[in-house]
Amino acid sequence: MTMERTVFSGTFCRDIIRAAKKGTPMKIDRLIGILSILLQEEKVTAAYLAEIFEVSRRTINRDVEALLRAGIPLTTSQGQNGGISIMPAYRIDRTVLTSFEMQSILTGLRSLDSVAGTNRYQQLMKKLSSDQASVQVPESHIMINLSSWYKTSLSPKIDLIQKAIEAGHSVKFCYYAPSGETVRMIDPYLLVFQWSSWYVWGYCRGRKDFRMFKLNRIQELSDTGDHYEKLPLPPIEYFPENPYPRQFHITAVCEPEIKWHLIEEFGMNSFREREDGKLLFEFDFSSKENLFGWLLSMGDQIELTEPAEFRRDMAELAMGIYEKYAGKRNDPLLATHRKQSYNKT
Repeated sequence: MTMERTVFSGTFCRDIIRAAKKGTPMKIDRLIGILSILLQEEKVTAAYLAEIFEVSRRTINRDVEALLRAGIPLTTSQGQNGGISIMPAYRIDRTVLTSFEMQSILTGLRSLDSVAGTNRYQQLMKKLSSDQASVQVPESHIMINLSSWYKTSLSPKIDLIQKAIEAGHSVKFCYYAPSGETVRMIDPYLLVFQWSSWYVWGYCRGRKDFRMFKLNRIQELSDTGDHYEKLPLPPIEYFPENPYPRQFHITAVCEPEIKWHLIEEFGMNSFREREDGKLLFEFDFSSKENLFGWLLSMGDQIELTEPAEFRRDMAELAMGIYEKYAGKRNDPLLATHRKQSYNKT
């Protein structure tokens, strides 16, 4: 024998807002999540919801009571086939989303899940795809992975900053940049994945302006608990398409073995093949440091030809590296280099 209780309401949207406002942000998310599942599933058990939201069955029962008191049209039943359901007249028409649209949404959520330190996006995917009998969602042929080698350290930072943005709290951290180490306090506004890296964009209290900070350079990150009043955001054009403006043009001769490197990093139009099989590479770089770092990473597979002054600087750098690794032994090459350096002074 089953017992049923039905509550009707003609003001569904206002009632759910009223129920949500009575809870904490976590409870609000859970109430909305429960409704999302009930609007799609014919019937679910409290045990199922408790497992999905990682809370106790008693907490789920209290959530259901809160929804009932707010006038949400729920039906609860006990017994072998009992459970929680929502009145059919209030069930969402899932055909408003095509299978392609649902697939696109799930692909985006999976990409966020690749860097999430929690299972919030997994829960959201379950809510959206909990009943696939009505909307058939084929396997996606696109996978976006936003994580990196630093996922272990990135996920806690992303989670903390996201919570700080939602709460309107400032964050404090130590920032390591080419100009040195600084302690910053910012009002975070956006988490940005751009230029193959994660950034936080916010108002820097020390610089009195909006700044972009790379998450991998952030250490000792903490939520200060200080509330900030949000300012009007600058236009999206504030984010430049090319953050590293090109300063100078270089040419280099490359061995064919690194052709794939050139294609991957600079494209097919960055070089042409010579008659001897070697590659003539031409490109613009933003700084000498970036150029020299890239040249060194290619080892002896590349030779810089222009600008001429960069060749001299590169020779000095290479000699310094050679001296560091050769040690203090009696080396004719080192002796010649020291003599030339002495004559320059």
